[in-house]
Amino acid sequence: MINFKKQLPLEEGDYYITKEGYRCFTEQYHLKRGYCCKSGCRHCPYGYKKGRDNS
Repeated sequence: MINFKKQLPLEEGDYYITKEGYRCFTEQYHLKRGYCCKSGCRHCPYGYKKGRDNS
């Protein structure tokens, strides 16, 4: 069985564009998504830090 993740529509305040031109998701978006992807996101509200033991 294939599990497809539900795509959330982007709203104002969900992201901003960095000076390098990348989309950076905000805490607001991560909370709306509802889970941590464990990618070390800049605005992770779940406390995950990449490279650290986060068990």
